[in-house]
Amino acid sequence: MAAKSKAKKSAPAKKSASKKAPKYVYTWGAAKADGNGTMKALLGGKGANLAEMTRIGLPVPPGFTITTEVCTYYYANKRTYPVTLQSEMEAGVRNMEKIMGTTFGAKTGMPLLLAVRSGARDSMPGMMDTILNLGLNDETVLALEKATGNSRFAYDCYRRFIQMYGDVVMGVQKREGEDHDPFEHTIHSYKHEVYHGDIEDSKLTAADHNSVAPRAPSSALG
Repeated sequence: MAAKSKAKKSAPAKKSASKKAPKYVYTWGAAKADGNGTMKALLGGKGANLAEMTRIGLPVPPGFTITTEVCTYYYANKRTYPVTLQSEMEAGVRNMEKIMGTTFGAKTGMPLLLAVRSGARDSMPGMMDTILNLGLNDETVLALEKATGNSRFAYDCYRRFIQMYGDVVMGVQKREGEDHDPFEHTIHSYKHEVYHGDIEDSKLTAADHNSVAPRAPSSALG
């Protein structure tokens, strides 16, 4: 009988390399960008174009893009966000602060104010509206007023932020059958109370804007 051949021991499987954690925030500014114009599927149209414009040297203000993968994650994980998203966004803000020489939430000097804009892989109607002047509150508006020397500008910016945030984030909008949204109604009522008629918004003073802001619908800022 032929001798039985010894079974060869199979070599142990190599451990697969640890999977790299996904990157959810792509920054741009100071002629540097994490992304580029070919990354519309990941960064959306706005994000990809802003990255590309930064790369070719156009004077684009710094910012960051939250990738479309966050939206996918949100709906695939019971409406929750990736655990690293918060820290990545905070790093993105710090990058903007470094480039601009300002601080988000600063109570002295010029505070860093952000514009929040929506984007998608493909252009579509009904996208989220823009929120301007994110970073203003009862304290930072005083810093903006002092830094610019323009009280009307500062409080007009604050009033617009409250109106946009309330509309987009908190859903304070006009109901079916109503002619004006709650904010416009507040401003309209104030004009008739103080000026006894309609005047252009540009005629409102800093004191007017300062008086209008606290009258915003109570649900506007949560």
